[in-house]
Amino acid sequence: MIDSTAPDFWPQLFETLLRATGETLYQVGVTMLITLILGLAAGTLLVITDRGGILESPFGSIAAGRIINGVLQAVVNLGRSIPFIILMIALIPFTRFLLGSAFGVTAAIVPLAVAAIPFYARIVEISLREVSEGLVEAGLSLGATRWQLVSKVIVPEAVPGLIRGFTTTVVSIVNYSAIVGAIGGGGLGDVAIRYGHQRYSVIHIVAVIIVLVAIVQIVQAVGARLANRMSHR
Repeated sequence: MIDSTAPDFWPQLFETLLRATGETLYQVGVTMLITLILGLAAGTLLVITDRGGILESPFGSIAAGRIINGVLQAVVNLGRSIPFIILMIALIPFTRFLLGSAFGVTAAIVPLAVAAIPFYARIVEISLREVSEGLVEAGLSLGATRWQLVSKVIVPEAVPGLIRGFTTTVVSIVNYSAIVGAIGGGGLGDVAIRYGHQRYSVIHIVAVIIVLVAIVQIVQAVGARLANRMSHR
């Protein structure tokens, strides 16, 4: 048990929290970037390769479109159906193969990204499907290419929804980043387990909760402001 009355307790607590918060922000930041790129790409492909989509027949073959869409649907559904703690353990061999180690702050990014990408891909799909078909038809009548339709019509029109969905995804990543501490992933979750649970320090638990809540509140506020600003453009 940790003695909170010791003269060096509070400086050590602050130092531990500062280090762990930096690790968590690093994990979340890198995972956010990977998720934004791959999740947006996967979600967009889900929409444009579906029946009636602008890329329903890639390579001139409807069968190819069905295969691409079916594979993506299966991967996204699989990624979203596995509980994170199980996914994290199942990915240990892959993480070790990819990075040389399955444990540590950087290694934790692998399961975080694998969990977040399908989640955001589904949100992207939902947001893009809400874009008016009339806008797509107008773009086609003006001679826009498929890439122009995606980059200048479909995605821009869905930006407010994409931002709100990404905000929700980032909050989930923050929550998951606390869980990776259970298998040596570092960050705030590691502090909660090593100091709060194993050494019975309520103060460390409360401090971790306060920091996590603060991070989530900031993410929510920034996301909501960006989404509202884009909605009124």
